[in-house]
Amino acid sequence: MTKGQIEAKLSEVVSRFEIEFMGRGPKQIKTVVMQDLIIIRLMGFLSQSEQKLAENPQGVELLKKVRSTLFENAREFLEGVIKQVIDVNIISTHSDVSTKTGEKIIVITVDRNLEEQFNK
Repeated sequence: MTKGQIEAKLSEVVSRFEIEFMGRGPKQIKTVVMQDLIIIRLMGFLSQSEQKLAENPQGVELLKKVRSTLFENAREFLEGVIKQVIDVNIISTHSDVSTKTGEKIIVITVDRNLEEQFNK
């Protein structure tokens, strides 16, 4: 597969993960493979009730805590579907939500420079 095909497939499996495990998929998703990083940007994934909750500091804190806990509980599954798309060992997975923009970023560090395999 080409780099673009792998990025598209990763976007597809992450979007499906968000629907199945987090309750809602993103309106847009963009995945970039850069050296030993997989960076996934999800836009428009907060529900209307979550957006309303994020209007005050206590709601923001609660929303981030709930989303973080849900993500941590399903992280092994996410890493498994990533490994099905691209055969790598995952070193770490990080995620954060912006309640201001409605974005979520997932950064996955892997054990090798993925771009080297695309240059062959």
